[in-house]
Amino acid sequence: MAMEGRVRTPDDESSRWSWPPAPAAVVDPGSLPPQPPPQRIKVLHVITRFWAGSGGNTLLSATGMDPDRYEVWVAAAPSGPLWAEAEAAGLTTVKLPEMRETIAPADDLRTLWRLYRLIRRERFSVVHTHCSKAGFVGRLAARLAGSPVIVHTFHLLAAHDYLSPSRRMMYRALEWIVRPMADRYLAVAPRVAREAVETGIARAGMVKVVPSAVDLSSIPEREDPTVRAELGIADDAPIIGWVGRIVAQKAPLDFVRMAAIVKESCPPAVFVMVGDASDESAPLEDAVRNEADRLGVPIVFTGFRPDAPRLASAFDVYVVSSLYEGLGRGLTEAMAAARPIVATDVNGIRDVIEPGSTGLLSPPGDPDSLAANVSWMLSHPDEATRMGSQAQQRVRGMFDQATMCDLLDRTYSELLGLPEPVSRPLRSPDPGRDLDAGAGRNGNVLV
Repeated sequence: MAMEGRVRTPDDESSRWSWPPAPAAVVDPGSLPPQPPPQRIKVLHVITRFWAGSGGNTLLSATGMDPDRYEVWVAAAPSGPLWAEAEAAGLTTVKLPEMRETIAPADDLRTLWRLYRLIRRERFSVVHTHCSKAGFVGRLAARLAGSPVIVHTFHLLAAHDYLSPSRRMMYRALEWIVRPMADRYLAVAPRVAREAVETGIARAGMVKVVPSAVDLSSIPEREDPTVRAELGIADDAPIIGWVGRIVAQKAPLDFVRMAAIVKESCPPAVFVMVGDASDESAPLEDAVRNEADRLGVPIVFTGFRPDAPRLASAFDVYVVSSLYEGLGRGLTEAMAAARPIVATDVNGIRDVIEPGSTGLLSPPGDPDSLAANVSWMLSHPDEATRMGSQAQQRVRGMFDQATMCDLLDRTYSELLGLPEPVSRPLRSPDPGRDLDAGAGRNGNVLV
């Protein structure tokens, strides 16, 4: 005899039990005497800087949760372009003025104290940390404050091969210290998960892959015809483009050196770099411009553009020159726009780029190989188009917000001992929703 309340989906391999949903309302809830609101699951996301790839992931993670089920907060350093979007979506935001990317003991202790007080006061059910610095300080604060559930997402591992051995060992030691302080680890790609386990910063069996969603609604499915005229590029000139912060990790000088090689065999080609430098890497941006001048390669520098996916939709080849990369938000956005991809074979990139199927790969730090792959794409336009189309299908089938948030919902529910949630359509939070006492209607909190 079947047990009432058992709900399965056709592909539910885990066969977990689910609490049955409530029957339909008998009357219009507005006609009833005042009823107490449901108790939502309170989640705090802690991230170092609320921008770029990991910031975009965190924003979609927060805004994509069912607002009838979740009350979501975000805490991070004050700078970054995503705060306005978070507040417009009705999230409660907490700016941490002393949060730094680099190790700064005095500021780190102040940030730890702020987070500890916040978590103790607000009694979050889940504290979800992101990135290395926020992951260390946030996990420690959550453990000290007695948070019932702590989750950490690996976007990119801090201890990479381009650090000195001593610094790499120090970063790994810090990760080992807080390794026991999370109930579940998430990773944005399978190879990132594997690296976390193999380097010992996550215990075996504790990591779950949750694809890092992109806002598919903001990404053109095909080339935006207005981009070429906007950038002053002829209709018949091949565009080879790059999107990202101009920082050492992204190896922008390798892109410039690749461009010089491609320019020799394809003089009409135009090269575009979308993005700007951080305060710390401003000298690198100067070096990139100087190298382009030295090599005689004209490059269109757009600076930071909030519509970077629209510009990238016009690229005939999208290049990722990174030395290390968790996965790369710009990469998945370009794939969603069906762009032919040439990327470096690092970390999680191979999890989405299969050579000859969804793009081409080069070793990191090898501009000659990047140039050879770009030239191949330009000389094989039909095959390049097919690879771009297959890349688009792959990303649009697994990197949507609803899929990511469903996986987060299931993770939180499992750790809280709740039945598996019943799947429901994605809903956007209502900016006008009343927040719990202490939050404030504008969603801003000072700690």
